Amino acid sequence: MTPEKTERLFTRSDGSFHFARWGRPLAPVVFGTDDATLSILKDTIREVASLGDLRLTDADPEFGANLLVFFVQDWTDLAGVPNLDRLIPDMAALLDRLGQAGANQYRSFRFDEGGAISLCILFLRMDAELADVPAQTLMTAQMVLSMLLWSDTAFQSESPVAQVTDSGHAVARPDVAALIRSAYDPVLPAVSHDPAHAHRLAARAGLLLGDLADEL
Repeated sequence: MTPEKTERLFTRSDGSFHFARWGRPLAPVVFGTDDATLSILKDTIREVASLGDLRLTDADPEFGANLLVFFVQDWTDLAGVPNLDRLIPDMAALLDRLGQAGANQYRSFRFDEGGAISLCILFLRMDAELADVPAQTLMTAQMVLSMLLWSDTAFQSESPVAQVTDSGHAVARPDVAALIRSAYDPVLPAVSHDPAHAHRLAARAGLLLGDLADEL
């Protein structure tokens, strides 16, 4: 995880550098799945959140739930969800754009006064592509992408997750996991618009990967 690669992961397509992590515990809620799958998803949320030592809680004082995950068969299924348009402006226009684009996922963040992540909403339309992905693998990828405010171009050419060969269990790629751990170092700011921040992240991630290599 070089400084240059790290900087690209937080540099948006308009050229701006924007890093942000969560500034509060996660209060997750999942809609649109059965009880057996829900248990897998919640265990996965907890596992990935632990990379940043993010605590899970039953309720967020501002939103009630601050990590909302919706599984739907069609984008129109979201049109009737009460109060969702209060969290996502122009909800009808968004659903129309997602439908026209043939998209199967959408992620929206909100931020507190200091710029840290305070809310994340995930929409997943279970088309043939997503339906073929095991629930644990799918949620691992979605949680990795929700732990930080990555660039809108991050991971377009490579997945942030890897499979443990002997079990099929998905985990964050070692370099990505090290970067997430580094991003939640309490001595670092929760928000940065300075590309030099990527160098601090990369240095810490490199040390973590070195320690892991020594253990192996």
